[in-house]
Amino acid sequence: MQQIEIIVGSVLGATEYVADAIAAACQELELTANVHFSPNFIEINPDATWIVCSSTHGAGDLPDNIQAFNKQLQDCALTNSFLIVGLGDSSYDTYCQGAQTLYDTMLNTGATALQPPYLVDVLHHPIPEDVVMTWITPHLTALNNTCGE
Repeated sequence: MQQIEIIVGSVLGATEYVADAIAAACQELELTANVHFSPNFIEINPDATWIVCSSTHGAGDLPDNIQAFNKQLQDCALTNSFLIVGLGDSSYDTYCQGAQTLYDTMLNTGATALQPPYLVDVLHHPIPEDVVMTWITPHLTALNNTCGE
């Protein structure tokens, strides 16, 4: 069975709702998913597909709960695949910078991006999990179809 690790960076909780929706979709597709609201590299399967969901805080910063994880990754060499989901407010000039930071960090580890980051503007999508699920469901379905290979 395909293993999915859902890694969350959140300040106000919207990203947590997105992660919960992704985990529910994984369960429906019979994918094993672990959600990490306080991510620590040693607790995450480095061989699984990672879905990293993060908002941006302050002046383009990562949320507090994922900053240490991002630092841990900077010394890692990974070979797994990943997707990034970013939530942000386009009225800020640092729109979704947190997601971009995590994307760059993941690429620097050697991990393989399955797609460019999916960025959600909460000004236009006040319930971000709805648009995220439309985007991610085909990716989850594809992962489910490759688990028997």
